[in-house]
Amino acid sequence: MTQDLQKIEKWRTGVFDSIQNPLGCLDLFNYLPQVYMYVKAADGRYLRANRVVWRVMGVESESDIVGKTDFDFFPPAIATQYVEEDRRVIAACEPLTDQIWLVPDSHGVPQIYSCNKIPLFNKRRKVVALAGVKRPYLDSDAPEGGHSRLLKVVQFVTANYGQELVVADLAKQAKLSQSQLHREFTRLFGITPNAYIREVRVGVARHLLETTQQQIASIAADTGFYDQSHLTRQFKTSTGITPTQYRRTYSPFEQVTFK
Repeated sequence: MTQDLQKIEKWRTGVFDSIQNPLGCLDLFNYLPQVYMYVKAADGRYLRANRVVWRVMGVESESDIVGKTDFDFFPPAIATQYVEEDRRVIAACEPLTDQIWLVPDSHGVPQIYSCNKIPLFNKRRKVVALAGVKRPYLDSDAPEGGHSRLLKVVQFVTANYGQELVVADLAKQAKLSQSQLHREFTRLFGITPNAYIREVRVGVARHLLETTQQQIASIAADTGFYDQSHLTRQFKTSTGITPTQYRRTYSPFEQVTFK
């Protein structure tokens, strides 16, 4: 039996070694429209990424990403979160699974995704890279407890972020008390209901800052903030920079590099 397994392994290794471009199989991820796939070197530089990642990065091809890091595409606070999680995988030399992330859709509205990362080793068993995938939380093998009622809360927030929202309203959607909602939402998604409301609003504000010349005060009103000052405070909490700094850095209408 052992000899048979050894023969199979030798045969399999031979086939892979004979493939001219074994990394070409990763191109299949370009045909999964909602799945994010990427490979990064241990120093954080991108090696591969699929089309969904290109869209989020605002580029037209993989060559625009390769060799760059998250800090080239995201605000400091957000890039730091990505890098810190990568470092956990590299330090532990083990996969990190079922992590919850808020990922913007084509309108900038953050959607809940499940993220999985694995370390990639060289022949000396040293981690030289990592690979990651993100997929919509609803498509993941997430636990069912509280899933459907909390999904109603998520949908309510993404549909009404421009209106006044309080936790009591969300609790009614889930038919839970406010304390129960806080506990279950935080346990399942790793973020409080109030923080989720903020991140959805900031996510849409980021999209509008990137893609329009709309006044910041108007963006604040459209995304559910009391005024421009409220947006600025919440935006900086989330991203580490102000809306004005963000627009100067990431909007094609203002080609000024943020320092």
